[in-house]
Amino acid sequence: MNHIDLSKYLTTEDRRTGRPRYEEETLLKVILFAFMENGYESLRKIEKLCKTDIRFMWLLQDNPPPSHSTIGNFMNNVLNRKIDEIFADINSYIFTVENVDLNHVYIDGTKIEANANKYSWVWKKSCEKNRLKVFARITELLGEMNEKISSFCVKFGIREEYAIEYLEQIQQQYVKLCGFDPETAIRGRGHHKTIEQRHYDKLSEYISRLKKYAEHIKICGDERNSYSKTDRDATFMRMKKDYMGNDQLLPGYNIQLGVCDEYIAVFDVKQYASDMECFKPLIEKFNQIYEKYPEYPVADAGYGSFNNYLYCEEHGMKKYMKFTMYEKESKDKK
Repeated sequence: MNHIDLSKYLTTEDRRTGRPRYEEETLLKVILFAFMENGYESLRKIEKLCKTDIRFMWLLQDNPPPSHSTIGNFMNNVLNRKIDEIFADINSYIFTVENVDLNHVYIDGTKIEANANKYSWVWKKSCEKNRLKVFARITELLGEMNEKISSFCVKFGIREEYAIEYLEQIQQQYVKLCGFDPETAIRGRGHHKTIEQRHYDKLSEYISRLKKYAEHIKICGDERNSYSKTDRDATFMRMKKDYMGNDQLLPGYNIQLGVCDEYIAVFDVKQYASDMECFKPLIEKFNQIYEKYPEYPVADAGYGSFNNYLYCEEHGMKKYMKFTMYEKESKDKK
């Protein structure tokens, strides 16, 4: 750490008013040492270690033990945006001293469960199916509304799919034609609703449902089929550790690592359940850090695919990945 210029990443000046700022370089060393020793570590545990562990006391020197809120604010406000650059600077120094070979990269990944409720799933395909069902019900409703307004020589257009803006325009026109005021609508049990109000309420319900489905599909995006309501970045996938033994999908992330001479050279966190989709982003991140592509990217059969082989060929990399059916096609006599 003493061989790296941390001043460009950390705040060095003190505040003019209020309490003095805690020394950020010391905080960084404490956090890195805690995570290096124990893997993932809670903020309160780091605070306790600074008070009880002699190694952390030595790192702090004459500074008082930081509180968990001080550590959390530093991680969220400073490290969250700059940890990748600090990681690259540390690696550049180590790799130069140790003469690390960056041409051979050994790649593997693992799925880690997210800190999210396992019953909070949203499935993109079910949203698309339910949206089609709502479209069919809207078509029936518009047929009834057209019968009601036929005396005005007006007819609402019927389609296979409906945009939300189009349905909102229909709702406004229907209110004007029928003279129905939504503010004077009758609510609650025991009251007889007019046919205009029933049409208006049904259409409002369908519009709100379509908005909800559109929001779910937008969050999933083009590359995901699910997400968790309590952690929207997490995708439901099968974990290696299945505690219940029922092959249940759980919210998680796919953690990818590239290792050179036993040093972690590059890391990445993705939402894809398949390792094939993670290969290209990981190598691009490697190129961004070290300004070169590895000559020998070594990975298991989970990464082997036609697109990945083409990608390797385009960037001058050798194909050191088996494809999924390699063992069967090369050894099975049948």
